[in-house]
Amino acid sequence: MKKLFFKSIIYLVGIFVVIELLIHILHLTKDYPVRIIDEYGVEKWKPNQTGYSVTGNRRQNFSKFRINNSGYNSYREFLPTKTKFEIALVGDSFIEGFHQDFDNSIGKKIEKKLENVSVYEYGYAGYDLADQLHLIHKYKEEFDLIDYVFIDLKFETDLVRKKYEVVKSRMKLESPLYKNIRKIKLLVFMQNIGVIDIGKKFVSNLMSFKINKSIKREEKPTKAKVNKSRINNFDQLISTYSFNKKRFIFILEKDKTPQVFINHLDKNNYRYLDLSKGFDKSDLPKTLIYDKHWNNHGRDLVSNQISFMIKLLNKNNRGQ
Repeated sequence: MKKLFFKSIIYLVGIFVVIELLIHILHLTKDYPVRIIDEYGVEKWKPNQTGYSVTGNRRQNFSKFRINNSGYNSYREFLPTKTKFEIALVGDSFIEGFHQDFDNSIGKKIEKKLENVSVYEYGYAGYDLADQLHLIHKYKEEFDLIDYVFIDLKFETDLVRKKYEVVKSRMKLESPLYKNIRKIKLLVFMQNIGVIDIGKKFVSNLMSFKINKSIKREEKPTKAKVNKSRINNFDQLISTYSFNKKRFIFILEKDKTPQVFINHLDKNNYRYLDLSKGFDKSDLPKTLIYDKHWNNHGRDLVSNQISFMIKLLNKNNRGQ
């Protein structure tokens, strides 16, 4: 019995080592760049990192990222000047673009469509409007040199808070414990394919039986109250940071945004680019099959619309 037990342990260890090596060799899991909080309290990636991003349980999406000197995924460095024409894209993982090779990003696509323009992509997974405006404010001298700043805005997720604070849950991922866990690629792979989530759900269901059913649950706020709260958060953030209505343009999907917020933007003369107009003109899929992020076609459509708006703005400026 003891021999059987020890043999089983040896076999299991052997299988684990083989699978771990295969995952490493075949790049079945993504690399995790290091997060930092810089001297201005801005959360970003540690500069000068490269690696591969893997999405899907069978390496359905495989792309290379490059973190530049500024701490963002880009093929170029951010060196704005007074003489060049420059655009900034500020947003979350949709702008960050880990789902696409760094040299085939939205910014790169825009540069191919417009002459003599440099596009700087300040994208970081999890950024909301508080993160974005805090970044622009802290790097004001840099952003003041940029001609137009496009700010990605999703009403449902980006207006939950009214002031900036470091998101401790994200930075917790840089603790020694999580760093060491990520070194075990098999665990990362199991998490990516949902095996660990199943276990978490099972434990959560067990724990739920222990909850006292007599506890009165809080009544959920109405959609109107939620919308009002988010609009108030938006106004609070705008008033906290200097916001240039001529140079700052929101990127949003109008068909996914409450009309009450669109009316608020129109009433207060905020510029915005409605991506849904361009998306509606194409019958091809705009997002990844297993993910809500834009696929290459979706990124083409986004770059087309930004490029068109830039041409229109420049034309209007010349006509004034």
